[in-house]
Amino acid sequence: MKDIINNYFFWFGLFLKVSIIILVTPYLTNTYYGPFILNSFNDFSFDPWSSWLNFSGDILAFPYGYAMWIVLLPLYFIGSIFSLSVEYSYALTLLICDFAVLVILCKILIGRSKLVLFSYWLSPVVILATYALGVNDIIPVLFLMISIYFLRLRKLRLSGIFFAIAVSAKISMLLILPFIFLYLFKNKPLRELIKDFLIGFIAVFILLGIPFLLSNAGMSMVFKNPNISNTLSLSLEISESSKIYLLPILFGIVCYFVWKVRRLNFDLFMAINGVAFLSLVILTPSASGWFIWSIPFLIFYQALSGRGSVLMFTIFSGLFVASIALKEKFYFFNGSVIDLRFLTNNLSFFTHQQLLEVLDTCIFTIGIVLALRMWREAINENDFFRISKKPFVIGIAGDSGAGKDTFSDSISGLFGDHSTVKLSGDDYHLWDRHKPMWQVMTHLNPMSNDLEAFSRDLSYLSDGKEISARFYDHETGKMSKFIKIKSNDFIFASGLHALYLPQLRDCYNLMIYLDMNENLRRHFKIKRDVEIRGHSLAKVLEALQSREADSKKFIKSQRDYADLILSVQPIHEEIIDYDDHIDRQLKVVATTNNGLSELTLNRVLVGLCGLHVDMAVSNNGAGVTLTIEGDTSKEDIELAAKILCPNIFEFFDINPKWHNGVMGIMQLVTLFHINQVLTNRFIK
Repeated sequence: MKDIINNYFFWFGLFLKVSIIILVTPYLTNTYYGPFILNSFNDFSFDPWSSWLNFSGDILAFPYGYAMWIVLLPLYFIGSIFSLSVEYSYALTLLICDFAVLVILCKILIGRSKLVLFSYWLSPVVILATYALGVNDIIPVLFLMISIYFLRLRKLRLSGIFFAIAVSAKISMLLILPFIFLYLFKNKPLRELIKDFLIGFIAVFILLGIPFLLSNAGMSMVFKNPNISNTLSLSLEISESSKIYLLPILFGIVCYFVWKVRRLNFDLFMAINGVAFLSLVILTPSASGWFIWSIPFLIFYQALSGRGSVLMFTIFSGLFVASIALKEKFYFFNGSVIDLRFLTNNLSFFTHQQLLEVLDTCIFTIGIVLALRMWREAINENDFFRISKKPFVIGIAGDSGAGKDTFSDSISGLFGDHSTVKLSGDDYHLWDRHKPMWQVMTHLNPMSNDLEAFSRDLSYLSDGKEISARFYDHETGKMSKFIKIKSNDFIFASGLHALYLPQLRDCYNLMIYLDMNENLRRHFKIKRDVEIRGHSLAKVLEALQSREADSKKFIKSQRDYADLILSVQPIHEEIIDYDDHIDRQLKVVATTNNGLSELTLNRVLVGLCGLHVDMAVSNNGAGVTLTIEGDTSKEDIELAAKILCPNIFEFFDINPKWHNGVMGIMQLVTLFHINQVLTNRFIK
């Protein structure tokens, strides 16, 4: 709020708007809205539309629902106490709503208050349409922006409530409903919250929508409004007795392309709505207030784009205002009227109509360019859009008992089951546990696993295709029946040989090797196999001994291919107590072979998480090793992740599962590298 109040743009805009309110009496206010509100106040009824028509009022007076009527009543009531005219009460209501939209936009676009003040608060379209002409589209836009604000906060019930209020204020707001549902459906963590949105929407619809639908007078005002028929004015005759309407076709095409997007985030949602509303404005002879609908979305686009978009938007707004000014008459409080059409009377090279047609052509051209730029820059070049077009594949290798499944679960727990799919190397063992071949060959030998099938299935999933696979049950030692597995945004392929074959390594965006201290690995493997999988201690010790040679030959060699090596080590191996807070006695050694900058990660680990970090750089400068000691909370890990890789949070589950201590540190280091790989992918 301070950024708004302390900016001279705000005070200049406020002075300009108040001056217009004092000097101008809009025709719409004086002829339609003011008398309607006055009549509904003097002859109060819960069906003010019927009351108005019974009073022989114009059927075009108030084609809006209960929300619009309820918003306009309070200030008229207060104004009547202080002998304030209905025109001033109406204008002050619009000013309050205008300011509220400004505040909401600043909350949505944090840190961009100057842009919002310039592009919205000083928008000539908003000022001319709202204060000089008296259109009230700012009211439904306010409720729409509040709904979108709560949508961004993932408070879906409140979002549904305010969206229903926006629709009640102006039924045309229903145009955005398909995009809201597509956003929720295509954003996998939010799918389960669709019901909350519907609960809020339906509750308000029952309260405000159904009574309006039951008012014949109210519905007549809506559907006899010429702006409704204007939306169907763009048509194509296919025969003498038949024609098709192009705008619904265009709207359907936009919905189809949105449906084909693999996944939507908030930026994409705002850009798509901007394209849809802008197309509506430039392709129909719509009312001047309709442009106000698109302005918040265009401002959001400007915040994501650069100065070129701001300049183009400013030119577009200026031409739109010039077109309106040459079409409309302006009525002042003293009864005088200004008709700017006289400015064109002395033009020798253009008639008034030709000038309007030239302006409309320029508006259409720049509007199309703006829409195409929004689609290209805000959609096709959106990082989230580009990430979601192809799955991100992570390969995790390591010795038996190194914690591959635990680590994989910790990372996938951040993204949620709805966004991840896991492929385990154990599911590609060639034989059940009780087959005699295991007496000859161990699991660690690549020949005992169907790595070709593993590679093929991983390749299919990476390409977005579905596979049929089986699961290995560690309790029974047997394979399950084949089941269908669908691809997803994030694919985790873990196993003893996850990095063994070149064709496997070619599938990964990030390769990770888990290299646990040998004594710790033996401890955790014995604990897992005996307590969880039900093996005898003697059998586990025998397996450890028999697999040592294969481990060195086939497993540890994969370390050289990894982009990131995570090693869990005891801080003081000679005094470690396995039964007493073992997590506090461990450290994480993270080594990267890709030359990624670890300085930011180092600063956050030390400054925010309070950890001790030693950093070493290899002789060739390509490898960096961080030795991380200390204990930290999952709250600090989450906050550190928001600082290091905020864009990744777009993919996270609603309630991501963060960890304390060592596993939390491994989560943070891994997310940092996922973010770095994604950044490098876009640079290339």
